[in-house]
Formats: sequence, structure tokens, C-alpha cells
Amino acid sequence: MNRRTFVKTTALGSVAFGISGLTGRTKTHILTLSFDDGFKNSFYKVAEIYERHGLSACFNVIASGHLPEFKGVDNWILPELMGNFEDWNGLKSRGHEVMPHSWKHLNLTKQPLDKAQALIIKCLDYFESNLDGYKASEAVFNFPFNASTPELEAFTMSEVLAIRSSGDSPIGQIPQAQKSYRKACWSHGPENIDQWVEEQVNQFLKSPGGWMILNTHGLDNEGWGPMSTVYLETLIARLVKLDQLEIMPTGKVLQRSIGN
Repeated sequence: MNRRTFVKTTALGSVAFGISGLTGRTKTHILTLSFDDGFKNSFYKVAEIYERHGLSACFNVIASGHLPEFKGVDNWILPELMGNFEDWNGLKSRGHEVMPHSWKHLNLTKQPLDKAQALIIKCLDYFESNLDGYKASEAVFNFPFNASTPELEAFTMSEVLAIRSSGDSPIGQIPQAQKSYRKACWSHGPENIDQWVEEQVNQFLKSPGGWMILNTHGLDNEGWGPMSTVYLETLIARLVKLDQLEIMPTGKVLQRSIGN
């Protein structure tokens, strides 16, 4: 596996600023809905909604979710709901972002450090072998359960461009050019999250600006904390009309900041 090593990280924070001074754009707010796990039916629905508005969705998939050995996680991530890398390559070819979300969705903070590191590498190696056009220099590793430690974060950021985990706020700075990134997000569940997303988005739009990542999962009855298809359709249709807002996947925001 060809890997680049990065040592510089960003600090978490809620201080936000516009990107017009950096890129010539006038957008002050970036929103990422970061869809986790790999629910086949839901991800195709999300893709269709985004495509109707000329947008790219942000998908994060469990590397082994389609394999016979995958036994599921709790009551939410069930083998029969999962897609495979034929699906993920197809969605990527349509312009959507597909990123790693662990090997089998264990809480890595509860594993011995060497085992957790081995699982991260196994996931990244599988992506390199099976996801078309995968590049470690563009990859975002999305920690399962948004659970990480400083040691796991430092290890993972030596393998990829960025990591996504928990944080004090889902709103951070719009990134400037640097070598690696730690991005924070919030999630909510296990019930339907339509109202929660609406509240977070409305508060964000009232703020001075920045980049907000909300960790979402499946649609309707799929996954922990699902969003309804009808609500997502309505939300996206409303947000694309706002002059100050962009809707982008995580990796694309970061790649733009470093000029990729």
C-alpha cells in the first residue's frame, strides 16, 4: 500500500470564517451530511436526491459489510441491508464520495491498541484493493461510533488525509491548505432525526459561518437515527436555494482546500 505520512493536524473549534478571501467564492457556510455504514437502499435514494440538485453525497461504508463473515452490529446495522463494492464503485462513478468507516464497526477504543490499529489498516487495505480510484492522500477515515483516542487518531492520520470523530461542536473552520485534518461531527438517535437535523441546520444558518458536519445514517427505517426520505428531499431542495451555503462531501471540501 502506498501511503503518505502527515504530521500536522487541525484543532477542533467553533470559530468560523468565510472562504471568499481564500478562494474567491462568496459562500460562508458549508454543510456535510455524512451518511454512515453502507445501507444499500438508503444510499441509492440519497444519491438520487442529491443528483437531482447537481450535488455529490458523502457515503462512509463498512469495508466488510457485504462479506459472509459480517454478523451485524446491535439492532441497526444488519447484513441484509448492506451494499457491496459493486454498489460503491457505481455510486462513486456517478460522482459521489465513498470513504472508509472501519473494517467491521467495532468501537476501536475498546480494543487493544495493536488490534485496533490492525483493523484500521485492514479496512484501508481493502479499500485500496476494491474501491476504484482510491487514494490514501484523499481518504477520510470515519471512526465507528465516532469513538477515538489520541493514539488512534495519530496513527490513522499517518495513513490518510483526514479523520472524522466526535467533538464539542459540529461546526468548525472552513479549512485552509495543510497536510492532514481532524474533523468533528455530531449524530443523534436512535429515533428519527428529522427534527434534530432541522434544528441543527437552522442554528447553523444563523451563525456567522463555517463548516458543519452532521453524521447521518440510513433513510426511513434503516439504521440508527434514520432520516425520512421525504424530509431529506425537502431539506435539500430548500438549502440549494441559499446563496451563502454549499452542500459538499467531506473529502471534496478538504481536497479543495489543498488545491487537489
